Amino acid sequence: MVLLTLALFINYIDRGNLATAAPLMQQELKLNAAQLGVLLSAFYYGYVAFMAPVGWLAERHGAHKVLAAGVLIWSLATVLTGFVAGFTTLLLLRVLLGVGESGAFPCASKLMANAVQVRNLGIANGVLGFGYLVGPAVGTLLGGLMMSRLGWRPVFVLFGGLSLLWLWPWRTVVISRVERTRVPAPDDPTFREILRQRGLWGAALGHFASNYSFYFILAWLPFYLVRARGFSMDAMAWIASWAYLLNAASALLMGWAADRWIRSGRSPDGIYKGAMVVNHVGGIACMAGMVMLPAFGSIAALFAYEIVCGLASPGVFAIPQIMAGPRAAGRWVGVQNAIGNMAGFAAPALTGILVDQTGQFELAFALAAAVNLLGLVGWVWVLPPIAPLDWAGLRIRARD
Repeated sequence: MVLLTLALFINYIDRGNLATAAPLMQQELKLNAAQLGVLLSAFYYGYVAFMAPVGWLAERHGAHKVLAAGVLIWSLATVLTGFVAGFTTLLLLRVLLGVGESGAFPCASKLMANAVQVRNLGIANGVLGFGYLVGPAVGTLLGGLMMSRLGWRPVFVLFGGLSLLWLWPWRTVVISRVERTRVPAPDDPTFREILRQRGLWGAALGHFASNYSFYFILAWLPFYLVRARGFSMDAMAWIASWAYLLNAASALLMGWAADRWIRSGRSPDGIYKGAMVVNHVGGIACMAGMVMLPAFGSIAALFAYEIVCGLASPGVFAIPQIMAGPRAAGRWVGVQNAIGNMAGFAAPALTGILVDQTGQFELAFALAAAVNLLGLVGWVWVLPPIAPLDWAGLRIRARD
């Protein structure tokens, strides 16, 4: 769990560096807002396209090896970004970064579904969430401060090189107890059976809505604070890092609380769905506050959003781990995360277009608020009760 959390921590630092560097890159590479939006979305082209195949590879050939290959690819892509000279090369490297990082969540979910009991999945996903949510906090703070002094190129080379060091302890880890055999068991659910589940599509829709606001903020917050609100690079780095730190702490606290409530006899269904409702209702209010209030109120709304977003984080992956179980978690999360991360190329690109056309961020924040309604539909109305699926029983009923 320590190494998985560290991998997700590195994952979010490396994917978020472009957003931190955006104000500087725009000037040096002469990018307009629409081009910047495409670059901020390009990561998700590779990320989404490879998510489901990587989930299958993790179950067939071992999540341990697939995750190591992914870290190697995304680390090299980060290093090479420090040497780009124009839009096209940067676009290709962002796609390659997404290909490498596509293995993180399917592999982690596969390993955790095998190794962690349902009563402990809340804190396990809370710890994992803390890792990937504190990544932007550390990356934005250190990256922003370093970029303001050294420029953006050395920071990409340094962060990518440090990411490669994770492979050394990971290669010594033996996970024989949780790694499955290469040959699927006869009673494992087929991919078609997984795709037939209403729970997969409800979770996928909710995941998309959750990610839209999250990726909108992750991609455009540094640019918004510097260009629209007038903060310096240093001030932006501190504000954004504190926001992301609140997000991470909220996820960790929610993971601990969820397990405590489940052990006391409460249903995972009410706990995780309740957190989703708080996230999406709160998200609507916070999106409005961030753009409509003066600077102090806008920052307060940002911090409030990061807190409610963190409350939902453990459930995003605990729900499929509970429902799919060890036999199907890798493939389920591969599909759910692929659909959920379509928000990654929708939110940054649409924001860039809206900002270019209007010169303001009001419509972009309004769209982010509206997408939260889809989250309520997915998590509350489409998703069935959260409980382990009886794959053998479902197969028998389908035959009858």
